[in-house]
Formats: sequence, structure tokens, C-alpha cells
Amino acid sequence: MAIITISRGSYSRGKEIAEKTAKKLGYECISRDLLLDVSKQYNIPEVKLVHAIHDAPSMLDRLNRRKEKYVAYIKTALLNHLQKDNVVYHGLAGHFFVKDVPHALKVRVISDIEDRVELEMERKGVDADTARRVLEEDDKQRRKWSKDLYGIDTADPSLYDLVLHINRLTVEDAVDMICDCVKKEQFKTSPQSQRLMEDLALSAEINKALLDVGPDIVACVDNHIAYIETESSIAAEESYVREIREVTETFEGIQDIRIKCHPIVALSD
Repeated sequence: MAIITISRGSYSRGKEIAEKTAKKLGYECISRDLLLDVSKQYNIPEVKLVHAIHDAPSMLDRLNRRKEKYVAYIKTALLNHLQKDNVVYHGLAGHFFVKDVPHALKVRVISDIEDRVELEMERKGVDADTARRVLEEDDKQRRKWSKDLYGIDTADPSLYDLVLHINRLTVEDAVDMICDCVKKEQFKTSPQSQRLMEDLALSAEINKALLDVGPDIVACVDNHIAYIETESSIAAEESYVREIREVTETFEGIQDIRIKCHPIVALSD
């Protein structure tokens, strides 16, 4: 039992590899269908969610925190899904959310640009130059998104347990390698790693709820204790902390709440 996340660029065979891996292992395979669930639940057009996990945030997004909320919705839905175990997820961001989970096998699939251009031309009916521009812009946006939100470059191989180059390796080779790797002892779900996964999912739920309380609030759950850090003005601190506590108390499984404030002191003229 394990989780597999597959990060890939457009038209790099990652979707095909994920689906065949899930079928071979008897795992559930999720990607875009997750966005559809979030879209229905929060009544948000799917296209906006796609942009939220693809395009780097604009200045307007930073001001109104809209993209931050969309990413929080997606993260919560994904972690709730992944804690069920036996799941293959392919798409952006999955490996960020479970980077410290021992039973998560994080895979990166890469492919030569010429092969990707051919696939883009075939599927979209465009010429080679157009296909190349589209793919290069897509890659640029994906890397910029992860750097802006998480300070991480998706192309960094150290983020992954396994990097597969689809060229001399076929799709079938990649599937076999992933299936062999995930069966190793270090990727088997243990009670401790499952509890960590559940803590991450609950942390995401609480952070999502606290977005409506205010900015710069970070919650982390560890063994039924919610650790929360926030910034606030000295004048607002007492009421702010009370509201944070009231929201957090509504979640089942929380036995204690520990809030740490970093007050913002206004500078005099």
C-alpha cells in the first residue's frame, strides 16, 4: 500500500504512464477529475482552478488572495483523497503536498522536446513552431508557479525518488520500474506514516478554513495537537486569536490548540 505522485510536463507520456501504473497495481488514478470535484463543491469554474495550479500568481491574485484560496481547496481535496492510500496522482503540485510522507513515491517523467512537439502537433493540429512555443510557455509557467508559491523548481531532480526519461525507456518500461520501486519496504504504509498523512490532510482543512479569518495564518497538526502561527497587530491580537481558536475547535480530532503570535508593531513617523 502506497501513494504515487507523477509530475510531468505536457505531452511527456506522464498521463499514460500514471493510468497504466494504476491499472497494473490495482490503484485508483486521479488528476483532472479532482478539479471537477472541487469545481462542483465550491461552485468555481474549472478553468479558474486550472489557472490556479498552472499559472504563476499575478499582483491582483496576491492582493485578493483568490489564487491562494483555489490552491487551498485543491490541496485539501487532494490530501483527503491521498490519505485513503493506494492512489496514483498525476499532475502539478502533488509531490509538494506529500514531500515528507515516507510511503509516497514521487516520480518525475521527462521527455525530449522534439517528441513532445510531435505529440502537440498531432493532437492540436498546429505547426512545429507553434507547438514548440506553446510547450515552452507551459513549462515556464509551471516552473514559475512552483517557485512563486513554494520556492521550489519542479525541474529539480532532488524533489523526486525516481526520474524517468521517456526516450530509450518506453512507457511500459517506466510502468514496470515504478511498480517495482513502490513495492520496496521503504514505500510501504506504516501506522506512523499513515498518521502523518492524516495530520497533513487535517492541517490542510484547518488552513483552508482559516483563510477567511485573515492572512499569514499557518496551521500544522501533529498527533491531535494544532500548532498555529500568525502575524497580527498588537491591538487586534486578542480578538484575532480568539477567532482562530474558535474556527480550529470545530474540527474533529483536535485535542489541543497552541497559537503563537508574531505581533506587527506599527512604526511611528
